[in-house]
Amino acid sequence: MKRKAITIGLLALMVAGGARANTLVYCSEGSPEGFNPQLFTSGTTVDASSAAIYNRLVDFKPGTVELQPSLAESWEVSEDGKRYTFHLRKGVAFQSNKYFTPTRDFNADDVIFSFMRQKDADNPYHKVSNGAYTNFESMEFGTLIDRIVKVDDHTVRFELSRAEAPFVADLGMYFATIFSAEYADAMLKAGTPQRVDNDPIGTGPFQLVQYQKDAKILYKAFDRYWEGKPKIDRLVFSITPDATVRYAKLQKNECQVMPFPNPADLARMRQDGNLQVMEKSGLNIGFLAFNTQKKPLDNVKVRQALALAVNKPAIIEAVFHGAGQPAKNLLPPAQWGSNAQLEDYPYSPERAKQLLQEAGLGQGFDIDLWAMPVQRPYNPNAKRMAEMIQADWAKIGVRAKIVTFEWGEYLQRIKNGEHQTALMGWTTANGDPDNFFGPLFTCASLGGSNSAKWCYKPFDQLILQAREENDHAKRVAMYQQAQVMMHDQMPALMIAHSTIFEPVRKEVKGYEIDPFGKHIFKQVSLEK
Repeated sequence: MKRKAITIGLLALMVAGGARANTLVYCSEGSPEGFNPQLFTSGTTVDASSAAIYNRLVDFKPGTVELQPSLAESWEVSEDGKRYTFHLRKGVAFQSNKYFTPTRDFNADDVIFSFMRQKDADNPYHKVSNGAYTNFESMEFGTLIDRIVKVDDHTVRFELSRAEAPFVADLGMYFATIFSAEYADAMLKAGTPQRVDNDPIGTGPFQLVQYQKDAKILYKAFDRYWEGKPKIDRLVFSITPDATVRYAKLQKNECQVMPFPNPADLARMRQDGNLQVMEKSGLNIGFLAFNTQKKPLDNVKVRQALALAVNKPAIIEAVFHGAGQPAKNLLPPAQWGSNAQLEDYPYSPERAKQLLQEAGLGQGFDIDLWAMPVQRPYNPNAKRMAEMIQADWAKIGVRAKIVTFEWGEYLQRIKNGEHQTALMGWTTANGDPDNFFGPLFTCASLGGSNSAKWCYKPFDQLILQAREENDHAKRVAMYQQAQVMMHDQMPALMIAHSTIFEPVRKEVKGYEIDPFGKHIFKQVSLEK
């Protein structure tokens, strides 16, 4: 008890001191679902786990979509595109904690464990922590990866069942994080395998010191980090769900970086001499998913009617305050493969009423409209957006009840398919169009991130064909055709692509907005 009190007291002192003692405080928007990015998909969890604690075979250069070597120094691809050989970096240390001290550096066994836990149902870790590997499964990695061969301690070969054009980019995603096989073995023998997920050990820039749910996460710089010890000694996530409170903390220097500002506050932030407001076009999409497996949303005319009834320009103005643009496609305009020629559905309540009449629902109906409880890059105010959609639908006789839950529960219930309609969104994790289509709208992702519960075979076949195609121009044409299919079938109403704004204190140096929506601090320093 005494030790816990000392730790919490130190944490309070660090936060009160703001940037003193070379501590950076990040006002995060919510609590992580856990610390294993294989098991969860939310950006909140990725920030707290993947970006801080771990590495992957390849990673993205901070602030860019540019792939670079990470735990793999180099790799080769066979002519048929089915064999990828990775040469692993030597001398990479794992972190330690009070439960485990490593006896060796990172090697091929760690790579094999990290993927086989997700692939092999007989792996002793497969079902630990209710093992649901949403991204791994929705991207069909289970069938894609035939086997992983340990060539030697520092060489691994992935043998695939088919060619997969975005495979290396996929390995930069957070579900491809590398864990310590030695730690996993030790915790399995101790009878506490869940510690691997709750008390994380990685090769990344920061080590977890303490997590106080809904309050704070405390990290310290990993002094043996293979890229060199970070420039900040301590990193604190001060969990602050309310954007107004985050802004107040930023002004008082109680935190130095905050995500997801209220768009209405941006003008005032820009006038504050102590702050710099950074911005970047986001590779994201905010949408309203229609659960196509529930009546009356299994009828395409009903889905089209609900889309036609939403006044999208009014939502962009009221919710995004100029920080977003109307979306007509799943892919943002800056993403290669986006179909610029496609025409968006107009705002047309009269046409919407006509379609409902044709569907036998001219008298209207009742429906649930789920709104997320947190701000996201693709939706700064889901409650306000839901209220505006509710008012729009009322004009065509559709009576919507707005529903919300705590963020983790919201995601789990949508995964279970309990909703009728739900505000959702996505930020790409690898810069490839497949990362929008595959996890969100394919049959394989029905039990994961496919919130529309949409399984349309012609679309599925097209996406699979695009993955196997190495000719870039042909892939572009396929993805443009896929967007036409989605436009016609309307599994979800595409609402907006947002610009990402992040206000940071002027003394923060080296920080970059991540186009994938992550928050990365390994390269950041604080000017005294």
